[in-house]
Amino acid sequence: MLSKKMEAAINEQINREMYSAYLYMAMSSFANGKGLKGISHWFMVQYHEEMVHAMKLFEYVQDQGNEVVLGAIEKPTVTFSNALSLFEAALAHEQFISKSINELVDAAIEEHDHASKIFLDWYVTEQVEEEQNATDIVQTLTMIGDNTAALYLYDRELMGRTVNVPTDFSNGVAAAMSKA
Repeated sequence: MLSKKMEAAINEQINREMYSAYLYMAMSSFANGKGLKGISHWFMVQYHEEMVHAMKLFEYVQDQGNEVVLGAIEKPTVTFSNALSLFEAALAHEQFISKSINELVDAAIEEHDHASKIFLDWYVTEQVEEEQNATDIVQTLTMIGDNTAALYLYDRELMGRTVNVPTDFSNGVAAAMSKA
C-alpha cells in the first residue's frame, strides 16, 4: 500500500504523462500542418510511448491497492516557428518530466518506499533516453539550419521511426508489453 503522499505524487505523474501524450499529439498535428510528415509521425510514435508511461503508473497505483485519481489535462501550447523550435520545446518538456521523476524517486526514498523506488528506477533510465533522443534531433536540426533540402531529407528519415511499445492495454500493461 502506498502512503497518501506517494499516491498523490504518482497520480500527479500520471497526469503529467498524459499531458505529455497530449502535447506530442498536438506537436504531431502542428508538424503535419507544415508538411513535415516525418516529424509528425515521430511525435505520434512519441505519443504512444507516453501513453505506456502513464499506463504503467496507473496500474502500479492500482496494484498497490490505492486509488487512481485522474485530473484535468491542460491544453498544450503549440505555436512554433520551425522544426527546431518544436524539438527544443520537446527537449524542455522531457527535462521537466525528468525533474518530476527525480522528485518522485526522492519522495519514495523519504517515505522508505522501496517498492516504489525500484519501480521508478525504470522511469529514471527511460528519461535519460528521452532527453538524448530529443537532444540528438535538436543538434541535427541546428546543423541543418535553413537548408530546406536537408530538412526534407531529415524529415523523411524521422518517418522511419516505428512504434515499439504496445498500444492495447485492455488486458493490462504487463500482458501488452510481453506481446510488443
